[in-house]
Amino acid sequence: MASNQDKLKSESVLLKQLDQMVSEGRNPHTYDIDLLSTQQILDRINLEDQKVALAVRQAIPLIAQAVDKIVAAFARGGRLVYIGAGTSGRLGVLDAVECPPTFSVTDQQVIGIIAGGAGAMYKAVEGAEDDPELAITDLKKINLSADDVLVGIAASGRTPYVISALQYAKSLGTPAVSVTCNPDSPVTLEADIGICAVVGPEALTGSTRMKSGSAQKMVLNMLTTAAMIRSGKSYENLMVDVNASNQKLYARAIRIVMQATDCDHQTARDALAKTGFKAKLAILHVLTGLDMQAGQALLEQQQGFLRKAVEQAREAQ
Repeated sequence: MASNQDKLKSESVLLKQLDQMVSEGRNPHTYDIDLLSTQQILDRINLEDQKVALAVRQAIPLIAQAVDKIVAAFARGGRLVYIGAGTSGRLGVLDAVECPPTFSVTDQQVIGIIAGGAGAMYKAVEGAEDDPELAITDLKKINLSADDVLVGIAASGRTPYVISALQYAKSLGTPAVSVTCNPDSPVTLEADIGICAVVGPEALTGSTRMKSGSAQKMVLNMLTTAAMIRSGKSYENLMVDVNASNQKLYARAIRIVMQATDCDHQTARDALAKTGFKAKLAILHVLTGLDMQAGQALLEQQQGFLRKAVEQAREAQ
């Protein structure tokens, strides 16, 4: 058991680290937030939130590099793996679980890992984020390999669990990306690509679920959305690989076919029925007349890119 002196020393080190973090600083614009009315508090928070998108914009060149790594991983059958603790881990899991219904990928193509396991999504697991060995164990469970891309998420940039995950990834030759809100942080130094959106101090000091969390969510949205578009998962700006797994998504699939082809409701429904409720195939059928078998073969030839398939079919006709 650690002595009181050891605990004091450890706390002093952590306090010094926190003092150096932009996200942990006191925001000079909200010193009086406890004196404000409800609407004034919300106005002040909103003013701070407006800085988030601009901070993310500054990181776009690095985000683009990460997207290209992810696209290459998908092309070789690899995966995108998010890993984080607390709010950061939850954001990774959230982005991962949205990919199958949005892009009709398997739940193994984009994976979210949170320190402490599934239960940590709902309740904090004490000590999980400070356990470097746990990260290695979690990554070994999914057989992380050099074909994958690992994205370590940590607003503070100092989470031991995430640092260890990045180090392990690099030892395997796995491309390692970090997403943080503190410049020159340990996770950035451990990553091949260090994405940092410097949003500044939070409206409520240290509450990094606010601006920092919003910035991280925006970055993760960009990583998966851009990577999926670059992998042939859109036609124009339509989600043509949507998985019509419930009534709302089925209605969305009908609407997507109508929007892509300017056809009427019944034509879209008939095309979806003929093509196994696959919007991409239905659009190709309406635009070119190709049946399901021929359309599927052409899409496979064009690696899933609908626009290329439509152009080739029209040229052949």
